[in-house]
Amino acid sequence: MNYSLVNCFVVAVIWLALSAFTFSPSQIDPNQIVSGGPPKDGIPALTNPSVETAKLAGRWLNGGDQILGIVINSKARAYPIRILNWHEIVNDQIGKELLVVTYCPLCGSGMAFKTEDQFGVSGLLYQSDVLLYDRKSESLWSQLMMQAVTGPRAGEKLSQITVEHTSWNKWREQHPDTTVLSRNTGYRRDYARNPYSGYESVSGTYFPINHHDTRLPSKSWVVGLSIGKFHKAWSLEFLMNRGSHEELWRGHQLNIEVEGEGVRIRDGKTGKQLPITRLYWFAWATFHPDTELEK
Repeated sequence: MNYSLVNCFVVAVIWLALSAFTFSPSQIDPNQIVSGGPPKDGIPALTNPSVETAKLAGRWLNGGDQILGIVINSKARAYPIRILNWHEIVNDQIGKELLVVTYCPLCGSGMAFKTEDQFGVSGLLYQSDVLLYDRKSESLWSQLMMQAVTGPRAGEKLSQITVEHTSWNKWREQHPDTTVLSRNTGYRRDYARNPYSGYESVSGTYFPINHHDTRLPSKSWVVGLSIGKFHKAWSLEFLMNRGSHEELWRGHQLNIEVEGEGVRIRDGKTGKQLPITRLYWFAWATFHPDTELEK
């Protein structure tokens, strides 16, 4: 093998990924934006995807398969992680509501936002987290910061909506009429194979991060909640052991509901379900270094 040619190819791919976007103005240090390998749109986002019934999806989804579940105006939809691993972004519509569903396999973070913009996968990362780009201005947006971080729209915020990261069995039990993101995406991908197999079991990250918090192993699953300027995480193991309970945090009464690995947190006064994020500990701690932790 001619390693010099391989190295030149790798350098060219990285240069193309980085040169596809403008980093000014910027809310972050542009020197900490790195190429994840694939170029712009090398990981294809899905737009207006096909969906199917729970019965049809049950022919290929296993009960323990993880999904991101969303309910908008009583309409439920499930987004299987085994599809999101290959596409990372889904520009979708549930009823009249436009939204973007995002998943970063490197952080384990599934988040959705109410937006009329359409997004693509930039091929770039910041603190090991996916950077989206909007197709109009081509500004870069940080998933976990929930805002545009470079380009004409730098500083604009995304409006997070509630997502449940749970098993297909649990979601289908709770929402028998759910629709499901279909495997008929228009792309040839092996959705039965995890392209990140083994990543969860190694302690380190593939890409650099600034903050290392040793209160938990880096790949421990946590559930994170932000209210205003305050942030808190609960280890998933802690929640599964303790079960559903109530707690007072920063003046807020929280009703925490636990069903298997599925977690919901409601405002104790209004009953409203609060947007939470399930993800790896290193990712939550990197973006929220002052976070409180229950473990």
